[in-house]
Amino acid sequence: MLDDLYPKVKPGPPKPSKIIQPAVFSMPPGHERYVVEGAGAVLIPIETGDQITITNEEGGQVAEVLAVTPKGKSDSGLIGAGANGTAAGLKALLTSDDQSLRGLRMGLDARGIDLDTVHSIDLFDSLSPAGDAASFTAKGDGSIIVAAPGGAMDIEAQNTATPLVITLKRAVIKSKVRFELPDPLANPVDDIRVHTASAESFFVKAGDYIQIIDVDGRQCTDFQCFSARKLDKGIEHALDVTTTRTIQGHAYPMPGLHAKYYDQDMLPLVEVIQDTCGRHDAFALACAAKYYDDIGYPGHANCSDNFNGALAKHGVTARPGWMAINFFFNTGLDEHGVMYADEPWSRPGDYVLLRAITDLICVSSACPDDTSAANGWNPTDIHVRTYSGVETFQRAVAFRATPNSEAKMTKQTGFHDSFAKHTRNFVEYNGYWLANCMGDAGPIEEYTACREKAVIMDLSPLRKFEVTGPDAEALCQYVFTRNMKTLPVGGVVYTAMCYEHGGMIDDGTVFRLGRDNFRWIGGNDYGGEWMREQAAKLGLKVLVRSSTDQLHNVAVQGPASRDLLRDLIWTAPHNPEFDQLGWFRFSAARLNDEHGTPIVISRTGYTGELGYEVMCHPKDCTEVFDAIWAAGKPHGLKPLGLEALDMLRIEAGLIFAGYDFSDQTDPFEAGIGFTVPLKSKPDDFIGRDALIRRKENPMRKLVGLDVDSEVEIGHGDCIHIGRAQVGEVTSAMRSPLLGRNIAMARVDVTHAAPGTELEIGKLDGHQKRLPATVRADLAAFDPKKERPRS
Repeated sequence: MLDDLYPKVKPGPPKPSKIIQPAVFSMPPGHERYVVEGAGAVLIPIETGDQITITNEEGGQVAEVLAVTPKGKSDSGLIGAGANGTAAGLKALLTSDDQSLRGLRMGLDARGIDLDTVHSIDLFDSLSPAGDAASFTAKGDGSIIVAAPGGAMDIEAQNTATPLVITLKRAVIKSKVRFELPDPLANPVDDIRVHTASAESFFVKAGDYIQIIDVDGRQCTDFQCFSARKLDKGIEHALDVTTTRTIQGHAYPMPGLHAKYYDQDMLPLVEVIQDTCGRHDAFALACAAKYYDDIGYPGHANCSDNFNGALAKHGVTARPGWMAINFFFNTGLDEHGVMYADEPWSRPGDYVLLRAITDLICVSSACPDDTSAANGWNPTDIHVRTYSGVETFQRAVAFRATPNSEAKMTKQTGFHDSFAKHTRNFVEYNGYWLANCMGDAGPIEEYTACREKAVIMDLSPLRKFEVTGPDAEALCQYVFTRNMKTLPVGGVVYTAMCYEHGGMIDDGTVFRLGRDNFRWIGGNDYGGEWMREQAAKLGLKVLVRSSTDQLHNVAVQGPASRDLLRDLIWTAPHNPEFDQLGWFRFSAARLNDEHGTPIVISRTGYTGELGYEVMCHPKDCTEVFDAIWAAGKPHGLKPLGLEALDMLRIEAGLIFAGYDFSDQTDPFEAGIGFTVPLKSKPDDFIGRDALIRRKENPMRKLVGLDVDSEVEIGHGDCIHIGRAQVGEVTSAMRSPLLGRNIAMARVDVTHAAPGTELEIGKLDGHQKRLPATVRADLAAFDPKKERPRS
């Protein structure tokens, strides 16, 4: 009866939102995670009862663990273990010139730890499987130092150094979650704590550095500064974001940071040296009283008022709202020009490092907004450190392979100094600085040298993984589309790696070094992660270890490349001679003679020309470059940058991740269907069923276009027949050789036949169009690949 009178409702209390987020924010209370990079080490304070687990992330990596008391005395009993080593690996690391260990050296000195008297607990060996772990419990307070030692990798032995992961379960859980302040980058000049909902001003000398740290993660901070000399004269010219955007060529606001920031007189104030977050707001005002008043929170603390209070002692006139660089503030503009905001991307310990170009009065806030997601609903502190200008910090931005990976800062390749002799124009690519174009030539001259003579380019950021063990072939056969069982020792094969739905993870090459020894060279770190995941799922006896930092490579490409390298390369009698290297073959070799520097030489490339790639350990890069450079002078060898490389690969119809393919693109749609032998490969592989279905029911095809216009074409430009959009441009260039604009484009199969006339849309796609015709071949240059085969 009552059920008829009252409506039915959803029973019970509300359920919490389900949110999947990175481990640093989703670990259980009291848990902490640290990553020790291969050939690296970390120092972690511990307390009585803490549980410590050290995991061999990729397998095959030795670990050295030191336990020290608060007085700096070595005591393995502190974690209930017996010492069995001398910490030789850690000592070797700390005597190197590796700048990434500077913070650890400072931590050891601060605790009075004498490495001559320490003993280590040695864990794992070269055969330890991925995921192997050891656990300890702290018997007292102190610190542990965990090292992942390793020297130069033997190219043939594949003995690379790989990461260790440390998980701590704290015995005493803090009442409020707070993260430890990270170690300083060098000896600080000033340490300034900016407490929640406050602001602090400070002075910085010209040339000194300013590090702004998000201690607990997901906390915004506004930054503003003035020329101290102007303030002394009563001129209040603050950092001006509109002037900065205009000078830097980004007049349309976008999330991120500019290289430099200026005041309204176009006087440069600061430059950005390092950024571990990558997403900031450099166009909106700092939060102000009016914002909170208008949304129903009158009297709420705000950054503009906090700025006014902190700057009053410097005689700065108060303002109702301040321009600022809003570090870690996740805002952007959508396609309609409407500004949006969400939780910050910053993790605990993320920072931005600035360098003062002139003497500055600075102010930093810890944003008080607890009314939106701007600070993750939980405003926390900001910490500022300043460092002397005598310190040296490389320019770098952060790179993460996966959401749970530790941030890795942009590095210089082993060949960087050699290319730096020819240019200052370096750009970030895949976590490394690569030459964009040379100072004395330019991309067209570099491109021409490759087509007519020879060039040398740095390809070190390509990701390398050593795949070894009795099930190495079985794993490769399952995760790659090509048939690995027919790949001979000394052979190289170009292949795709796909998800179960057929979308591409990556493309790249597999080298076979032995019966159970392979090397995968691809474009991103996730390829190795994926392989390890599949090996673990299947229980295969195989190690997949990263060797990117141990194996750097240059490509020597062009018609003269064979004659150039011939006299440099020595191979052992059991390996093919240099002139016997066929297309997609490689050999372990040495420079000049049997006592020379070890290298790997492969007849591969990414230019559509005859060419080779030379791999070596980073410590040997300068020697290898100098030898090739000297041999190349009679052949007109030139250095080549990324701009020219992009022209060469588009002309040759070679695809590039993020442009010509993605995880929503299968190999057929990416123009590399030849890498999927659905009828001849005898074994199943990941994505096979989906690829059969997608091949039989194609929707889109990658085609080459000839464009009857000299107007510049961009990635993503729409392609139309009449009013309907039928595709989009993936890559385009103006070909110096062919004298016209060419492009690669993904179009609907209905309109993919050679000779089909299409229109490339500019502006909104309707107000301006460029006529184009589908080419018979994807490659506009040498479609039969006769030059690289020659």
